[in-house]
Amino acid sequence: MTSSPSRPAPAHGTDPRPANWWRTATVYQVYPRSFADSDGDGVGDLPGITAHLDHLARLGIDVLWLSPVYRSPMDDNGYDISDYQDVDPLFGTLADLDDLVAGCHARGIRLVMDLVVNHTSDEHPWFVESRDPASPKRDWYWWRPPRPGHDPGTPGAEPTNWESMFSGSAWELDETSGEYYLHLFSRKQPDLNWENPAVRQAVYAMMRWWVERGVDGFRMDVIDLISRNPSLPDGPVAPGAMFGSAYEAVINGPRLEEYLAEMNREVGLGAGRLLTVGEMPGSSIDLARRVTDPARRELDMVFTFEHVDLDVRPGAPKWDVVDVPLPRLKQNLASWQHGLADVGWNSLYWNNHDQPRVVSRFGDDSPDHLVASAKTLGTVLHLHRGTPYIYQGEELGMTNAGFTSIDEYRDIESIRYHDQALAAGVPLDTVLAALALKGRDNARTPMQWDAGPHAGFTSGEPWLPANPNHVEVNAVAGQGNPESVLNHYRALIALRHDNPLVVDGRFELLLPDHPQLWVIVRRDPADPSHLLLVVANCSSEPTTVDAGDLPDLAGAALLLATHPGREGLDLLPWESRVLELGR
Repeated sequence: MTSSPSRPAPAHGTDPRPANWWRTATVYQVYPRSFADSDGDGVGDLPGITAHLDHLARLGIDVLWLSPVYRSPMDDNGYDISDYQDVDPLFGTLADLDDLVAGCHARGIRLVMDLVVNHTSDEHPWFVESRDPASPKRDWYWWRPPRPGHDPGTPGAEPTNWESMFSGSAWELDETSGEYYLHLFSRKQPDLNWENPAVRQAVYAMMRWWVERGVDGFRMDVIDLISRNPSLPDGPVAPGAMFGSAYEAVINGPRLEEYLAEMNREVGLGAGRLLTVGEMPGSSIDLARRVTDPARRELDMVFTFEHVDLDVRPGAPKWDVVDVPLPRLKQNLASWQHGLADVGWNSLYWNNHDQPRVVSRFGDDSPDHLVASAKTLGTVLHLHRGTPYIYQGEELGMTNAGFTSIDEYRDIESIRYHDQALAAGVPLDTVLAALALKGRDNARTPMQWDAGPHAGFTSGEPWLPANPNHVEVNAVAGQGNPESVLNHYRALIALRHDNPLVVDGRFELLLPDHPQLWVIVRRDPADPSHLLLVVANCSSEPTTVDAGDLPDLAGAALLLATHPGREGLDLLPWESRVLELGR
């Protein structure tokens, strides 16, 4: 697919935009393995992305965030990197990536790379060299001898009692040296030792190499784990658990902000043309304020996790799901709006490659309500203050996968949960129900381009099955329907570009305790009578808005609606409207 550029290309290196250009931007995340396959091998690739850039340009996207395409053994779908400065043949070549960058820039779209530097692959040359105790790179990773009084490989010999996210103990024995290396994730993802300045300088040099190649910023994977308590203390052990939690020793460690400021300074991230967003699962509002304070020059924004953890029973793993009343969800997002109102900046997201589809999670993906709930959830999120992130297929209303057997899953985390839960006596039906709700493969089914075989994703056999509902939910169908989710998202992005109140208006939450209504005001700081009003019924039952709970609607202009042509304060299920008052 080719067309003439729809917007001016960014002049990389001599960017005329102000330092806060990303406030008016909308970011689109591409998970390359599942976006578009150009060669029929069943796996998405870089030429496939380039061939579909016009889809993003028509949508109005400003930034493409590319999940990892680096060379990798693919133990964790590319988040285990063996060469930071090469592209894995599964996805193409460096030349293909250069073509993608050029194609983005020709359309006025910037490209942000995924930066995964908490850990590498165990096949990375740095780690291979570090296996030799005499190597200068031995201290590039966290190597430790067995616990005193224990022989290597015996029970309890691990240097700490920490549990890995993916594979039992967070320590793996290297039989040749008799020592253990730390891996907070898979055993094939050894953790880098950021205490070593040589490690940090190697990372910064790699980042500068990508910037010089034309990349416009970085999304930083689990960046709040790079500093940890260097004494590596044992963690608390929950009742019945085999291992202790590493959380307190590794999250938001004592040198985190020092490292972020150093990275910003060494790579030139604060020069104004680069976007930086940190994935920080353990971030508090206070930490986010500091990290995103422009005066501190650390990050532009962070991904908070509080709202996507609300459906987890407190203190339980992600698979123990509870209902989330609407007041709890909207009040949580509002707390971040107020917390970062005067300092810093919010990122806004419902979905990503690690989260289930929002329309299946917080909406209603039944045939009666799928379209309206997808549109309303998009409206509510995009009318908060911050930079919105769209995950591929979200703009189509893509839903959870509907898998019914473990054989359909490919995700390392999901398969581990299945095996461990069954071993612990959890009924199979319970395990599969939890996976169907929260498994990461829900977000990784192929992009639904059309109603044809495999959703138009590949001419071969896809690495993960396409959702059967692609016959109805797909890009071609959305393009041809003015009332589609796709065209609603296009209108939301255009509203951000055209109306300054979407970007800079003060945020107010009305009716915080209402069980169905999500009502937002975005008020002009210079003229409080000028405002945007969002009224959304976030439920599958009709409701009526009390006019006394709203600003005076006299002279209101309707900017966007899920159900055009309707008036009054009686709202259908998942009906929402954006109004402008006092202009």
